[in-house]
Amino acid sequence: AARRTRRAGQVPAVLYGHGEAPRHIALPGHELMMALKTPNVLLNLALDGKSQLALPKDIQRHPVRRHLEHVDLILVRHGEKVRVEVPVHVVGELAPGGLLAHELTAIPVEAEATAIPPQFDVDIEGLEVGAVIHAGDIALPDGVSLLVEPEHSVVHVMPAPTAEQMEAEGAGEVEAKPEVEQEEEAAEGEKPEAVEGEAEGAEAKSEAEGDKS
Repeated sequence: AARRTRRAGQVPAVLYGHGEAPRHIALPGHELMMALKTPNVLLNLALDGKSQLALPKDIQRHPVRRHLEHVDLILVRHGEKVRVEVPVHVVGELAPGGLLAHELTAIPVEAEATAIPPQFDVDIEGLEVGAVIHAGDIALPDGVSLLVEPEHSVVHVMPAPTAEQMEAEGAGEVEAKPEVEQEEEAAEGEKPEAVEGEAEGAEAKSEAEGDKS
């Protein structure tokens, strides 16, 4: 049934929440794909002549073609609080010599289902080495609250490696062989000497026999 739905250009989905029994539905593939380009998008579904709001909770894509294969949706109502993760968008450029490290690429918050921020802009313009931006430093819209400690680091600036350090790291790379291979090579190196010794012993014995005769 799911394959038939996909061949018809639709995406199978499951809708649940508010204590209702899960409903299996089919959504138009192109419209859904375009809508899901927005993080935490609020979908307006027309079901049985009624309009219902839903948020995507789980999205399954084909591992190679990346097209939509299945979507889990949760029912929401106007004014209802939901927990979501809002992506972090970095703007600006660091001061020279710095390297930006992301601690949080998305920040968990609680917000009204109809007023979820699309993203949080984090300004890093001119930040120098050692600077840190914490979750509590981000301005939140009204009705949005953090679900992580305010002291939690979102981004921080580390010193960028110098050209000399990168060259030193490259020069220090040595191909290491497993100990088993090393032992085998050592054993192979010893074998010719043992054979040569045996040959010398055989020649000495032959000469001794010749003298005796």
